[in-house]
Amino acid sequence: MQFDSVQLETFVAVLDEGSFDAAARRLRVTPSAVSQRIKALESRLGQVVVMRGKPARATAAGAALLRLARQVALLEVEAIAAVRGTVDAQRIPIAVNADSLNNWFLPAMLDLSRTHNARFLVHQEDEEHSAEYLRNGTVLAAVTADPRPVQGCRVVRLGRMRYLPLATPEYAERWLTGKSLPEALAEAPMVVFNEKDVLQHRLLRKVTRRKLDPPAHAIPASAPFHEAVRIGLGWGMIEDQVADTEIAAGRLVEVAPGKHIDVPLYWQHWKLESGILDALTAAVLRAANAGLRTS
Repeated sequence: MQFDSVQLETFVAVLDEGSFDAAARRLRVTPSAVSQRIKALESRLGQVVVMRGKPARATAAGAALLRLARQVALLEVEAIAAVRGTVDAQRIPIAVNADSLNNWFLPAMLDLSRTHNARFLVHQEDEEHSAEYLRNGTVLAAVTADPRPVQGCRVVRLGRMRYLPLATPEYAERWLTGKSLPEALAEAPMVVFNEKDVLQHRLLRKVTRRKLDPPAHAIPASAPFHEAVRIGLGWGMIEDQVADTEIAAGRLVEVAPGKHIDVPLYWQHWKLESGILDALTAAVLRAANAGLRTS
């Protein structure tokens, strides 16, 4: 079976933009044309590939097609560039966890942009879950915590991010004094990033050897998360690049001195003979070497 490249391009645009209308604006066609192309693609396959909603999402069949569509689009752009000697802007969808974006990853994007006409589409996702974006075809590459390669992908170890449990001195005085640390942590409020964030619970298990579930505030953005800890809303796990500065300034203290959680990070990307993917991987490795613990 052969696919229509225009239909594939439209399919990718719908999923990237989240709606038929937005895809139409990106492709500079009418929403009706987008709808007709998707219907023709589904008729050809005999299966629905797009779940109509807000946002539009790929079905199980669509996820398999999306992987193919992204590979075709990437290789097509590079082939045209090789023939013409000019490079059109290449959309590079990637998945990166919030703390990497907040610390070491952005220099890799800047590095690549100096040598390639790349346009990044960044999906922010917890490192424990970002591999799913590779499986369903949403991204070409991802920062993950999983060393096991997704089918069709290569894995490269990047290094480790270290997190320290921190709170304000006033918070520590109120919640952590006069009791044993395990007893205090069973009741002391903490800050988590979202429901997928298990760093605080991992620290609790490491310190207390118990499964605890104290009150928690969920704040799903890096800067507000840090600020919540800084103003004493709760204790939380903060990456050491930020933690060291806060501790040195006396604004925060360690909740459990000497205890930390190390999170190993890996770079997974599709197995494609692609110049821009190779260049992106090299840029990510350089940034990781400068910003992560490697030993």
